[in-house]
Amino acid sequence: MCGISGVYHFGNSKTVNVKDVVKMQDTLIHRGPDGGADYISPNKKVGLSQRRLAIIDLSKEAACPMTNEKGNVWITYNGEIYNFESVKEELVKKGYKFKTQGDTEVILYGYEEWGPDVVKKLNGMFAFVIWDEENNVLFAARDHMGVKPFFYSVQNETFYFGSEIKAILAHPDFKKELNEVGVFHYLTFSSTPAPHTLFKDVQKLEAAHYLLIRNGKIETKEYWSPVNGEGENLNESQYIERVRSLLEDSVRSQMVSDVPFGCFLSGGIDSSTNAALMSKALGKPVETFSVGYKNFDEKNEFQYSRMMAKELGAKNHEILLDESHMRKFLDEYAHYADDPNGDQVCFPLFWLSKLTKDNGVTVIQIGEGADELFAGYETYLKAIRLRETVWDKLGALPDFLKKSLQAGKWMFNDFQREYIRRLVLNQEPFWGLATAFGGEMKCDLLTEGFKKKQSKSSYEVVKHRYDEIRAVDPKADYLKQMTYFELKHRLPEFLLARADKMTMAHSVEGRVPFLDKRLVELAFNMPTDIKIKGGNTKHILKKAVEGIIPQEIIDRKKQGFGNPIGEWLKPGNPISKELTDIIFNSNLRKQDILNYEYVKKIIHDHQHRNTDNGFKIWNLITLSLWYDYWFKV
Repeated sequence: MCGISGVYHFGNSKTVNVKDVVKMQDTLIHRGPDGGADYISPNKKVGLSQRRLAIIDLSKEAACPMTNEKGNVWITYNGEIYNFESVKEELVKKGYKFKTQGDTEVILYGYEEWGPDVVKKLNGMFAFVIWDEENNVLFAARDHMGVKPFFYSVQNETFYFGSEIKAILAHPDFKKELNEVGVFHYLTFSSTPAPHTLFKDVQKLEAAHYLLIRNGKIETKEYWSPVNGEGENLNESQYIERVRSLLEDSVRSQMVSDVPFGCFLSGGIDSSTNAALMSKALGKPVETFSVGYKNFDEKNEFQYSRMMAKELGAKNHEILLDESHMRKFLDEYAHYADDPNGDQVCFPLFWLSKLTKDNGVTVIQIGEGADELFAGYETYLKAIRLRETVWDKLGALPDFLKKSLQAGKWMFNDFQREYIRRLVLNQEPFWGLATAFGGEMKCDLLTEGFKKKQSKSSYEVVKHRYDEIRAVDPKADYLKQMTYFELKHRLPEFLLARADKMTMAHSVEGRVPFLDKRLVELAFNMPTDIKIKGGNTKHILKKAVEGIIPQEIIDRKKQGFGNPIGEWLKPGNPISKELTDIIFNSNLRKQDILNYEYVKKIIHDHQHRNTDNGFKIWNLITLSLWYDYWFKV
């Protein structure tokens, strides 16, 4: 795990200044405290750099940038390839000789052998750039699920890239501007959907995509999709065995490390399964880490995390958070979140990662992706029922009848008005599980001037993904369509982005065994009646882990990663005004984007009308924190 950055002057007369490359590299020290290095091409057109967090093969020879035997292909790389040994064996048979025990050389020689198709051989999390000196080609790629980030920009025929945007901003030639389209989407999705960011000209390389620069032209291409027609034709018992087998193999393969590792443990199915399978592979209990909140026992899951730790005989580390932790978090959040995330879970995850590092653990396994793949949310069931019953019937009504519902919107609450709007506009009802401000609320939230600048709705992001899945799999049912949208949008740019930023803030590598490529392909193409049975979410995963974790944990009601931010926003709490003042005192006001009278109403309704607007308010807090940090006056 590392932080990578660099620059390529592909269409102008400029040359790389090594001091500029070092500036970019130094912004990522938190991602790689174990050393830094750079490479400048002979013609000084390309500069590659890396900050290293040494995980596998701690020798200097395994560091990046790394070159091949001829010295004409170079790589800088962030991530871990879990099947690198098998790919290495294949390359050895073809005559390649390896100097290191790590995975970087495998990608390097794999590119020599297969070109861009090397990514199809890999199972892991990665973002890398290869400079092919001989063919004058720059090749970059991001892993299948988007576990690792990759940002890039093109200005004046110069290509900049980095594991975080701050590396790009550090280059003196880069011109920083606000991307208003990104802001528009952030207010809806609480993250910027790829390829957007909040900085003009800075983009995310989408998950499962690679990028090529050759002959002065830039092209991106998708190299993998979870869609696989009918999938495997298995019965329920076969699916149970296959899920269990792949999970065990994924957890085991993701434990390859030359430094200490552990597991985040909430006491839910996903983290408990990780902890149990890790302990089985180790032959001894794995260290676990849990978080809770002072004075909010109902949000804590210590009862179950302690039960699981006791079951394994694990040493479980705990941290209790209060308002003082929030104040410290607010001071640091925007620096690490240059591509901000409106998920309130960033707060506990930040401190959980610090607890992990403080106890000498560098690699951690987390449970991201299990709920999306195996239909773990009750909201999915509600969305399916809505779409297949009421929505289809109302959608068949004449337009004038649907519009009459909207004309009487004063009779409905904000939530109901949003869905009436989607119905009238013939939009899909499900926009993902991280929607803050839908189209209806944005009509009131945004100033008239800002609304006039936006030519498209955020629904275009949603529609694009539904169109994609329907084009390649016309028979996909609604759960499969929703899952596709979640895997392409919320999972990489919201859930995995928060995990990467908050763990790497403390130089901790997070691994996600539920997102093994093989397991994703199996689960995504699994029939809905295998995932959900009798209204029971996550049915097949629960059956697969029986006997691995206690039945009480399998049967418990899903709680989710709770936090007290909504309560802290209530009047009378000592930190409430501090939080809301971030919004009202922000220099973002000068951009004439938000209608602050409406913002006052949102906060008032949360504080005095028993309306839970905590997620919406936190969206505005994070946006304001981000703007004030990155656009300081």
